[in-house]
Amino acid sequence: MLVSGLSGAGKSSILRMLEDLGFETVDNPPLSVLEEIVLEGGAVPIAAGVDARTRGFDVAGLLALLDRLHHMPHVAPQLLFATADEAVLLRRFSETRRRHPLAPGGSLGASVADGIAREARLLAPLQDAADAVIDTSDLPLPDLRRLVEERFRESGGLHGMAVAVMSFAFPRGLPREADLVFDMRFLRNPHYDPVLRPLTGQDEPVAAFIQADSGFVPFWQRMTALLDPLLPRYAAEGKKYLTVAMGCTGGRHRSVLLAEMLAAHLAEQGWRVDLSHRELARAMSGPAGQRAKNGHVPAVSPVGREAPSCTP
Repeated sequence: MLVSGLSGAGKSSILRMLEDLGFETVDNPPLSVLEEIVLEGGAVPIAAGVDARTRGFDVAGLLALLDRLHHMPHVAPQLLFATADEAVLLRRFSETRRRHPLAPGGSLGASVADGIAREARLLAPLQDAADAVIDTSDLPLPDLRRLVEERFRESGGLHGMAVAVMSFAFPRGLPREADLVFDMRFLRNPHYDPVLRPLTGQDEPVAAFIQADSGFVPFWQRMTALLDPLLPRYAAEGKKYLTVAMGCTGGRHRSVLLAEMLAAHLAEQGWRVDLSHRELARAMSGPAGQRAKNGHVPAVSPVGREAPSCTP
């Protein structure tokens, strides 16, 4: 596995977490010896950190190396990319007083901002080619560790495709890591019910309110009918991670319910699923955010043939 990413986005932390999971890790080996390191790894999974600081670093050369490894027998290379918002990276560099590796001379603030922009442009092809992108902007280290462990804990590596299901709010931006996005804003909104507003899609009264929408069951049936045959095709093409994002206006009710239901549906089919709620996790001080952080999954049943009482 090759681990790359923007400076300050947590690449080194991810490497340490992978080492705890049984990977043999090496940070910033020269590209000239990277292929040899991978091929000599044997049965031990290798995680190598590569970024703009790597001696002889060349994006095109690294992508060519990945292509060669993909065509070698018994080698299953993966590229993991760590990123974060520019404002978050600026804050992290300001707090540590470290110089950005690509920063030009000049004042600290301006040079760091310039370095971040230069590095983002340089590494953009790697992010586009990555098998998985982890955005650490809103991930404290304990949550980042949980995410890495959930995705990579099986014998120090991945077996098959992992599916991340997440909820989010459209006004706060599309998740960068999303492969498939579904818009839940056509459903009736519990926000306008004063009793339901403080609750979340993890609560049964909210679930009942949303599921009573006449468009809910047809949408659920069509969405699962789309995804059920689609996911195996992604896996057959060698994709290691797939992120399905469910969005609504506030990221608390409709998207949360659908993410919970989809995660349960996919888990029943045997997929390895990582469920997260972006906006609930950001509201760390509230009870809803705490439930999301603790992995609370309520008993919300899928609808359709499995739940005849919900059919229109």
